[in-house]
Amino acid sequence: MTTTDPTAVFTPREPGFAADPYPAYRELRAAGRALWFEPTRQWLIPHHDDVSALLRDRRLGRTYLHRYSHEDFGRTPPPPELEPFTVLNDNGLLDLEAPAHTRIRRLVAKAFTPRRVEELAPVVQRLADELVGALYAQGGGDLHAAVAEPLPVAVIAEMLGIPAADRPLLRPWSAGMTAMYELNPGPDAARAAVTASEEFSAYLRELIAARRTDPGDDLISALIAVQDDGDVLSEQEMVSTCALLLNAGHEATVNTTALGWLHLFRHPDQLRLMAAAAASLGGLADGVEEILRYDTPLQLFERWVLDDIEVGGTVIPRGSEVALLFGSANRDPARFADPERLDVTRPAAGNRHVSFGAGIHYCLGAPLARLELAASFGAFLRDAPGMRLVAEPSWRPNYVIRGVRELLVTW
Repeated sequence: MTTTDPTAVFTPREPGFAADPYPAYRELRAAGRALWFEPTRQWLIPHHDDVSALLRDRRLGRTYLHRYSHEDFGRTPPPPELEPFTVLNDNGLLDLEAPAHTRIRRLVAKAFTPRRVEELAPVVQRLADELVGALYAQGGGDLHAAVAEPLPVAVIAEMLGIPAADRPLLRPWSAGMTAMYELNPGPDAARAAVTASEEFSAYLRELIAARRTDPGDDLISALIAVQDDGDVLSEQEMVSTCALLLNAGHEATVNTTALGWLHLFRHPDQLRLMAAAAASLGGLADGVEEILRYDTPLQLFERWVLDDIEVGGTVIPRGSEVALLFGSANRDPARFADPERLDVTRPAAGNRHVSFGAGIHYCLGAPLARLELAASFGAFLRDAPGMRLVAEPSWRPNYVIRGVRELLVTW
């Protein structure tokens, strides 16, 4: 263990940090298991086994309001002008704890079933083939804008039954809301999140009303119909669930697609192995899991300490906030052999990355994300081989949900 000052190496607000935070993670892991970070007043947790355990520990929560007040935790309530965002966000599964989380997840799981995801597979593959084919036909362009972004948005829209003409609205709404998940977002981000929340909520309420009178085979119709011993989802719960499906259901896939290709270009030996896997019966499961591990788009996940805990001999008191460093956990040599090496043949069965979380907040859409990633990588590798990178990309300033601005490719 070293005496590294976390503020000297963990600098997420600095330009360029998001491009490669992994040297900082190595220093944090060497420095300890729970490190106080004064700029955000959080405890940084950099080791895999601690991150994994705390994701499952019921002494922590995404919220504390089911047990305590803001005053109990020495916090200031959100300002009234943020209400459209906070209502939308706080009624979603990601920011609820039991018993509300248990109830809503049980109901949503009755509608968002494995069978529904399986039935989407032909649609996902068709969309991936069309988008990849269009980029290939024009000889190249921005893979991020041409494939990585539109594919998961189109899939979510298809699943929710959103008309094709309205689908361009979804990505800006999502970007406006998810900016609030960054560390200490500013007033501009807050205003954008409120606007996006108001517009998307109003749109979903109209769509829900239309489905009540004219149901279809889409997920919104299924959410309206689902019940458990007479219990049903409220309109707000349906709106918040759909917003979460948009935000969590495509942000990770967008960024994993672009980041995955960036690293495959940088590791041509692994690109050749991925191409061979795409042509084989074994498929791309191992490669997709390794891409998710090697450079996760979700770098940090925050949780509140509801009862005192101890991590590596450090007592973290009730009322504290921990920052679970997913990116660091996924490169922890105590859990992964040769973790700094991209190895697309690493068996998926033993690849215990935390990119989809764990415990009660494990990503409900993980199977859909894996389906989309396998479809798009497979379409490129099988039908448009020989793609290469034109230039190193620039990075978005975001750190928590991390990705590139563009990925210019050609053949």
